[in-house]
Amino acid sequence: MNAEQFNELVRRRRSVFPDQLEPGKKVDDAIVREILTNAGWAPNHGKQEPWHFTVFSGEGLQKLAVFQSELYRQEAGENFKEITFAKLQQNPLKASHIIAIGMKRTDNKNIPEIEDIEAVSCAVQNIYLSVTAYGLGGYWTTGGITYKESAKSFFGLREEDKLLGFFYIGHVAIPSTGGARKSIEEKTTWING
Repeated sequence: MNAEQFNELVRRRRSVFPDQLEPGKKVDDAIVREILTNAGWAPNHGKQEPWHFTVFSGEGLQKLAVFQSELYRQEAGENFKEITFAKLQQNPLKASHIIAIGMKRTDNKNIPEIEDIEAVSCAVQNIYLSVTAYGLGGYWTTGGITYKESAKSFFGLREEDKLLGFFYIGHVAIPSTGGARKSIEEKTTWING
């Protein structure tokens, strides 16, 4: 790979939402394993590798849909919205695979928690770039049950760990458009001396 190819890959990365995925068209598990292997090459402090992925596919997507919609129903109280409940039931079934993104707190307590979260975020960027390279669609959502303490154990996470969202993977039925960014000069300060 040369620099131009990499630049193009990064700049082609888009979020592809569940409604843009082709329902029922499965991505090969071997490709998802390669994507996760790439995620594992993310930089991380002290080589602690704080990420933990739980992958749902096939009937597992239905298990995730039932779990998250029922947890929402139990905990929403007077904020319950039927549209949110329906999305939590239906959206997982639109993907080929969904990866629950966990951050398992490292044993090295000298590493600040934020650095473990940042490492997992780098792993997710590797997932995004890998999905793009494979010509697939992907979407990282932090909605629904993501920040609910009561959800953690379903994904093998402990009290000190964090659930950081869900990454949908599938074949693209409706491509994303746009992708414009502000000039990097608006977001950069150079200090040369």
